[in-house]
Amino acid sequence: MPAQIFTLEAAQAANIQTVGSEKGSQAVHDLIVAYMANRRTGSANTKTRGEVSGNNKKIFRQKGTGNARHGDKRAPIMVGGGVVFGPRPRDYSKQVNKSTRRLALRRVLGDAISGGIVSIVPAFSVADGKTKSFVAAVKELTDAKKVLIVAASFDEATYLAARNVQNILLMTAAELNIEHLMRAQAIVFVESALEILASRTA
Repeated sequence: MPAQIFTLEAAQAANIQTVGSEKGSQAVHDLIVAYMANRRTGSANTKTRGEVSGNNKKIFRQKGTGNARHGDKRAPIMVGGGVVFGPRPRDYSKQVNKSTRRLALRRVLGDAISGGIVSIVPAFSVADGKTKSFVAAVKELTDAKKVLIVAASFDEATYLAARNVQNILLMTAAELNIEHLMRAQAIVFVESALEILASRTA
């Protein structure tokens, strides 16, 4: 299964639009920040003085004890009291518009293709569904440790074979994002993915 280097000229012939280093860096940054923010659960929570257990009884009288004046034991100054301005459950997600996503994908694709880490194959599958066969098939394509293989779709046997291989990722062209592209040391496009990639960068 020979793999050929995918060049900018080949990308242009396949109607895949890319941009150079002169633009798109801010779009890439915004999208990566959004990915990271959207993974946050926002579930951190602290209790205020109105939520911690305890009653409203004044812990000792106002005067005559020699101590500073205090109210109830749920005050933030007390051990076990409420928290002032602590974290509350919130939504950290960020929205990124389509044009920014498209520009970021064009930029990262352009960088990867210019860097010579993208290759193309006519087809990719592992019929027997065995991990050993999958690793051998990828080894024929590249010697890189972190490999991303992109196709329009994969059969169940191929997914089964790739399941236990941590550093080799199978990704359909429709769900591909720039984070996958940036982490890979080698990217292999199956010809079936080009049409979808062209539509996503148009």
